[in-house]
Amino acid sequence: MATKTNCVRNGKKYYRLRVDLGRDSDGNRIRKTFYGKSKKEAEDKLEEYKNGLNSGLTNDYDKLTLGNVCKLWLFEKIKNTVKPSTFERYEGVYRIYIKPSPLYPIKLKGLKSLDIQRYYNDLFNSGKSSSIIKNLDKLLKSFFNYCIDEGYIVRNYCIGKSITIPESNSVNENKKDDITVFTVDEQNQFINAVQDHRLKALFLLDLGTGLREGEILGLKWSDIYFENCTLSVKRAIKGVTLIEGTKRHYHLIEQTPKTKNSIRTIPFPENLIPILEKHQLQQKEEKIKAGPAYTKNDYVFCTELGLPIDPRNLRRSYERVLKNNNIPYKKFHSLRHTFATRLFENNVPLKTVQMLLGHSNINITANIYTHVMPPEKFKAIDKINSIFNVK
Repeated sequence: MATKTNCVRNGKKYYRLRVDLGRDSDGNRIRKTFYGKSKKEAEDKLEEYKNGLNSGLTNDYDKLTLGNVCKLWLFEKIKNTVKPSTFERYEGVYRIYIKPSPLYPIKLKGLKSLDIQRYYNDLFNSGKSSSIIKNLDKLLKSFFNYCIDEGYIVRNYCIGKSITIPESNSVNENKKDDITVFTVDEQNQFINAVQDHRLKALFLLDLGTGLREGEILGLKWSDIYFENCTLSVKRAIKGVTLIEGTKRHYHLIEQTPKTKNSIRTIPFPENLIPILEKHQLQQKEEKIKAGPAYTKNDYVFCTELGLPIDPRNLRRSYERVLKNNNIPYKKFHSLRHTFATRLFENNVPLKTVQMLLGHSNINITANIYTHVMPPEKFKAIDKINSIFNVK
């Protein structure tokens, strides 16, 4: 029995169906055409389209690909609603793990959870860590929520149990293995090593407060309260790549701290006061020497011309201290981990450590430092002067 067709397209016979969708804002009729190798195939495509519309999908949902919509969402909607550093991270995930991926050309209407699961598995099998895949999954989850709101899809494929993040049984996947801490001997060796360093006050203040890199670079003298040995964290300096079209430019920016709890007032060791005062005097001398070339911005730690310190340069300077004094290499962030570890070793309560570090919730603190918290019940000890023997 011959297959019934009613049109020829590109030299091939098809059955064509047309549906009238009303009129646009200019009064023009909106029509949509469906082709099939048979009448039934064309009718099935029409029925699928109608079901999509009945589920709340937009008229053009069947043409939209994951990649194109994700790009528009990221650059037109997200870019101006998040911190530049956050957008830089999102853009990196999109550029590295979505744009060149097999998910990019898939039409949203035909996307299945299996497509995403297969891609996650392929990434993991190629050597990508679970944390990288989790970051990708987090971005896609937000993107799919947007697609639902816009009527492009009816469910979020990254919510629920339909997709599993591949996990490794290797200890290398354990985040606690990334927590490196100075021993007490290394800590004392580091303190001695920075005695004549221009940024001595920065290194010792970070060791005595556990501030994040950007937080300590964002401190201003107006944030330091010598009378009661406290400081306020209100801002952070961050080096980010700003993206304008196809151009990428590296800039230092001042932004709000990482989380709401990161905006905090915390104590610092009293024996750091003379060190900070000496640093302040040194800064005034640099200001006089620089003259009109000096930029007045009130930063506690800045260049000799008053400009914010680039975090990359800070890390280089820190690494030279370690190398020149034969101290085993640890990331700059290890000063923060060392601060927290010394607190736990001296029975400071978990809640107190959370507030001092500015973690958004106590579970983050507990998960990171489980391996250094004493098993016995914590006692409330909030004094930290004796913990850090700075001089």
